[in-house]
Amino acid sequence: MKRAIFPGSFDPLTKGHEALVKRGLELFDEIIVAIGTNANKKYLFSLEERIGFIQKTFDNEPRVKVESYDGLTIEYCKQKEAQFMLRGLRTSADFEFERAIAQINKEMMPTVETVFLITSAELSAISSSIVRDIIKNKGDASPFLPSGIQLNS
Repeated sequence: MKRAIFPGSFDPLTKGHEALVKRGLELFDEIIVAIGTNANKKYLFSLEERIGFIQKTFDNEPRVKVESYDGLTIEYCKQKEAQFMLRGLRTSADFEFERAIAQINKEMMPTVETVFLITSAELSAISSSIVRDIIKNKGDASPFLPSGIQLNS
């Protein structure tokens, strides 16, 4: 079985994340959307809310699992016996950042390959940071969120 981990904070899950998972399902038998926890980071949405957003978005896709984890993502890959890590690239800056992490991860665990997918042009401007800012300022973020996600205003 080709299992991939798609790690992130998903605060919140965006249409860009949704599209990457859907494209990833063409490559992998199973994708675990893995919410990393970081005690030093302040989240807009609780872990339970983020898990709920992801489950609702992929409720008709049994090959998508949602979990949370602590610690190094590469160790989580080992724990879940995942051979791949899925990452999305929106910009050249994303590439430089992700490349460095992928190289370190490969050194630490040679059996895990990082697979990069280029974000489609129409979704490349969407980031969780921008969507959080829209939500915090009481704007309408719905065009950037998967259709099943309804936020309480």
